[in-house]
Amino acid sequence: MYILFPKLNPIIFSVGCVSAHWYGFMYLISFLFSMWYAKKYSKKNKIKLSEKQIEILLYSIFLGSCIGGRIGYILFYNFTYFSKNILHIFYTWEGGMSFHGGLIGAIITMLYFSVKYKKNIFEISDFIVPLVPFGLGAGRLGNFINGELWGRVSPNFKYSMIFPNSKYQDIEIAKMNPDLKILLDQYGSLPRHPSQLYEFFLEGIVLFFIIHFFSKKNQSIGSISGLFLIFYGIFRIFVEFFREPDPQIGLFQNIITMGQILSFPMIIFGFIIIFQSFSYKK
Repeated sequence: MYILFPKLNPIIFSVGCVSAHWYGFMYLISFLFSMWYAKKYSKKNKIKLSEKQIEILLYSIFLGSCIGGRIGYILFYNFTYFSKNILHIFYTWEGGMSFHGGLIGAIITMLYFSVKYKKNIFEISDFIVPLVPFGLGAGRLGNFINGELWGRVSPNFKYSMIFPNSKYQDIEIAKMNPDLKILLDQYGSLPRHPSQLYEFFLEGIVLFFIIHFFSKKNQSIGSISGLFLIFYGIFRIFVEFFREPDPQIGLFQNIITMGQILSFPMIIFGFIIIFQSFSYKK
């Protein structure tokens, strides 16, 4: 009746106590792709950065987004826990990253380089934005392989998936609903939306084609960055209706998630940037 989660090993291989995970491998591939494509794209974009400057820029944005992603998760999603367990801030292998925090970290990095290279911040962001969807899609595939960040319980959706890792959370949910208890006893876990695949499709594939379609046009400076903010915000808000909220936060007013709250300002700033971009000419 439902789709069973494929038995995927999140570990590619292990050598002694060191293991290579698919999740990390996905980000490695996306970074290498971004480095290759950025050098190729710079010739068409006419941003006038040397290959060395592009490498430094991408390495710095990667580092800035990682630091921002960790800080964002701590502040937005689990501040109470980390305020009581300070050392766990550095336990990055346990997971805990926020896209919106990573975005802020990337923006701060680009601001620094816009001053250093004496360029408009939107010249740099328009150059970087087309590289982002590939990494977003790869990351969501990594989430799926890990069997994490699954969707909400959906027993009436025939394409729902049984995620074994959700069992312990499902036990608490099933206590409140006898029908769900029957499903839990039958399948071991409750059927849920495969929201990681929804995000992979929208944030990775669809967003990639939207950004690259418009980036080929002679757009004004900042318009590509604004489009990215708008469409990512819309896609994220949409998918959050199918994604299981973080258990330590849940839903605000039983309606909206933290991810949706953080995505609304993206859409607003996206429109502001596009309107502002009309005053620039390439």
